[in-house]
Amino acid sequence: MEKYNIFDEIPVDKSEERFFEIFKNETIKIEKIVSNGQKSPQNFWYEQEKNEFVLVLEGFAIVEFEDFEVELKKGDCLNIKAYQKHRVKFTSLDETTIWFAVFY
Repeated sequence: MEKYNIFDEIPVDKSEERFFEIFKNETIKIEKIVSNGQKSPQNFWYEQEKNEFVLVLEGFAIVEFEDFEVELKKGDCLNIKAYQKHRVKFTSLDETTIWFAVFY
């Protein structure tokens, strides 16, 4: 068994978003995502094969769907169904946004 602290290794990198795989098997993947103002490219949409549960541990973000958007602050979570088109419209510019994501 390996202990992991979600708040270890929080890089402040304005040039790229960072992804840290915490656990993965055939049915589930858990990762930490660290954003510093990054957002999805213009006209880019995720349409993933798996459901995605996201929890914002720090910071602020806006997740955009085809006909609505959801603002997420510290402690907010969202369950995104498989193949539901979505994109990251915004992440905090002045503080790091830390996501906890479960793909299942």
